[in-house]
Amino acid sequence: MSSLYLVDDHQIMREGLRALLETAGHVVVGESADPTTALAELMQLNPEVLLLDLNLGARSGFELLAELARRHLPTRCVVLSMSAQPRQVAEVLRMGASAYVLKGSAGSDLMSAIDAAVHGKKYLGAGVADLALQIFTQNEPVHPLDALSPRERQIITMVVKGQSSAEIGRELHLSPKTVATYRSRLMAKLGVSDVPELVRFAIRQKLIDA
Repeated sequence: MSSLYLVDDHQIMREGLRALLETAGHVVVGESADPTTALAELMQLNPEVLLLDLNLGARSGFELLAELARRHLPTRCVVLSMSAQPRQVAEVLRMGASAYVLKGSAGSDLMSAIDAAVHGKKYLGAGVADLALQIFTQNEPVHPLDALSPRERQIITMVVKGQSSAEIGRELHLSPKTVATYRSRLMAKLGVSDVPELVRFAIRQKLIDA
């Protein structure tokens, strides 16, 4: 069957997943609660599929998903999350994830997602397809910040408060280069060209006080 790597910040969840997956014949080659550790081990182990939670305490699964894409790693990603936010589902798919399954779904749903990922297909678990569809059918105006991932929202707040890429990197356990990449990407999404304009945007959106 498939080789898998687990990323979830709850050990009991990882233990349950491991038992379920190994019973189904899959091989779990590693697991972690930390995106930095996970990235290093993914590069070494090269599993076929990564099972990724998005909420990792102070860190974010989006961070690891971005690194997979940036480094062109062959591992396919199946997101397994409690989050049922339509824009989060859309962002995950945009960033290259193969599948999105809600925690609490049937084990068979997860197995179908893994099988689809291994074969290079997309898969949306029970209830997730309707969430993604909302993005394309909604008529209300889209808030500018909706285009940002949770990690980008975190970084924009730190940037406009005057923290440097090095300071942000130390706090979030990222390299200054990675922080700069996040900053450039979020500025492009928001249509701002420099930090002063970003600060003015943050004031208008009440991210910081004037």
